[in-house]
Amino acid sequence: MADYVILTDSSCDLPGDLAKELEIVALPLSFHIGGKDYHDYLDEREMPISKFYHLIRAGESCTTAAVNVDGYKRAMEPLLRQGKDILDIAFSSGLSATYNSAKIACRELAEKYPQRKLFAADTLAGSLGEGLMVYMAAKRKQAGESIEEVRDWVEQNRLHACHWFTVDDLKYLKRGGRISGATALLGSMMSIKPILCVDDDGHLLPAGKARGRRASLDALVDHMEQTAVDPVNQPAFIGHADCREDVDYLAGEIKRRMGTKDFVISNMGPVIGTHTGPGGLGLFFFGSKRIVL
Repeated sequence: MADYVILTDSSCDLPGDLAKELEIVALPLSFHIGGKDYHDYLDEREMPISKFYHLIRAGESCTTAAVNVDGYKRAMEPLLRQGKDILDIAFSSGLSATYNSAKIACRELAEKYPQRKLFAADTLAGSLGEGLMVYMAAKRKQAGESIEEVRDWVEQNRLHACHWFTVDDLKYLKRGGRISGATALLGSMMSIKPILCVDDDGHLLPAGKARGRRASLDALVDHMEQTAVDPVNQPAFIGHADCREDVDYLAGEIKRRMGTKDFVISNMGPVIGTHTGPGGLGLFFFGSKRIVL
C-alpha cells in the first residue's frame, strides 16, 4: 500500500503540536492586519495568537484570504515526487474558496503524476469542526485505513460534525456582514448573545440567542446534550478566541452533564477569530444531526 499524507488548512484550528504529532500537513491561509500580510501557521510562527487578539482589541481591522491553487501545488508537488499520495481535507466550500483551490490543484497535478492518488474532501466544516474531521481521519490513517477508506469516511460522516458558536461582542459579526448595525446596537444594549451553527451546506447560520454570556455558554451545552452520540466516549473539541476562563466553565458543564472525558482545546486562529472577535467560543462534537432549531 502506498504511503499517503493528510493535508489540510490552518482554518482547522488544531493545536500545532497535535497536528505535528498526527503528521498532518496544514497549509496556512493568510491574513492582513496592521498594514502587513501574514501566514496563519498552526504553530503561530509569524504572529502569536495573543498578539493578534491584542491588535483586534486595539481596533485593528483584519482581512483573510484562502489558499490558492498555486499554494496547494507548491505544497503538494514535493510530496508527490517523494512517492506519496495525498488526501486534502478542506475548509467548508460554504465558507471559503479553499476547497475549490484544492480540487483544481489535485486535478492539474493528477495529469502530471498519473501514478499517484490525489483526493480533495470538502468537510463542510470550519474551525475545530474541520479540525475534528481531520483529527479523526488521522486516527483512522494511523489504524491502517487506506486513503480511499479515510476519504469515504470523511464524506459519509461530515454532516454529523456539529458546530455551535457564540460571540461576546456583536460588532465583529456586524463588520463581517452577518448582522445589521441596528441589530448589533440593540443586541449590545440588551446583552444579547447570538447562538450560531454550521448547516448541512457548510454555511454559518444564526440559530438562536441568549441573554447574557453565561446563558449563551449553557445553550451550547444544551445543544450537545440534545444530539451528541455517545458523549462519554467521544472527545469534545472547544475553540476559543482568547477567553480561556469561559472554556473552563464550558468543559466543566459538559463533564458534569454528559460525563465526557476527553477534550481538545485550542485557540481560534486569525482566520476564524477575525469574524468572531475576542470572546468567540465554539463547541464541536459528533451528533445525530447538525441542526436543532
